[in-house]
Amino acid sequence: MNKTRILFINSEVEPYLPSAPMSDLGRRLPQAMQETGHEIRVFMPRFGSINERRHQLHEVIRLSGSNIVVNDSDHSLIIKVASLMPERIQVYFIDNEDYYTQRNVYSDEEGVEYLDQVERCRYFAHGVAETVRKLSWIPDVVYCQGWFSALAPIFIKKTFNDDACFRRTKVIFGLFNNPYSTPWSEKLWQIMKVPGANKNDMVDIRDKQVDFARLCRFAVKYSDGIVISDKGIDPELLDFINKSGKPVLDATEIRIDPENVQLDTLRPYSDFFDSFVDKTTATPLKK
Repeated sequence: MNKTRILFINSEVEPYLPSAPMSDLGRRLPQAMQETGHEIRVFMPRFGSINERRHQLHEVIRLSGSNIVVNDSDHSLIIKVASLMPERIQVYFIDNEDYYTQRNVYSDEEGVEYLDQVERCRYFAHGVAETVRKLSWIPDVVYCQGWFSALAPIFIKKTFNDDACFRRTKVIFGLFNNPYSTPWSEKLWQIMKVPGANKNDMVDIRDKQVDFARLCRFAVKYSDGIVISDKGIDPELLDFINKSGKPVLDATEIRIDPENVQLDTLRPYSDFFDSFVDKTTATPLKK
């Protein structure tokens, strides 16, 4: 049986960012999937708080050099890579001075959320897809973890739907209870300008302020499956997910020890990812 290829699009991976539920899972889940026989690739933004020297990041020249247009401006795409040891997992970093290198993760040093968050997320989603194409690596499953990756599903389903790398790819959105507080501009859909998507595709966010719940619903719409990773998710959002009829993994009871990964603990993720290769049917979400 061929290995399932899983692309992880993460906003947080430990040890590049401090230990927390999302960053710990961002590291340990790819590790567990690799140890259970899956083939993986891991991506995250190169935020300014990441110490390049300490973590031995270096630029991958053959993958860098292209431009991505965001809000009618060209932004150079730089790809860097580092290795997680002793697991020997390569992590690819999407780098850009305008959006990441000179910035913290979600907010500035005074805790004020960045006003161009949608541009940062759009660049990340597009940059990952372009880089995977350059790698000529065809994922069976793309796992988008957290709201910072919430724009990746529409890029894969609309911009790259006919591309050989993503034509048969299934997209899973991993939802955490970490909402941002400042709604995104009602002009978000214009700023995004997703190639291959029309106005009808953007109807759920068009001319509307986009809060956390609306963004997550948008990600769910263009995903094939959902992982609920946190308790305390808005009941209306859970109801929307249930009514979507899409497969759901309720992972709220799955807890990992950052110091000691138990493969059996994370086995439900492996089974869930594998099931998409076999066209799984929907599983109702427990409330």
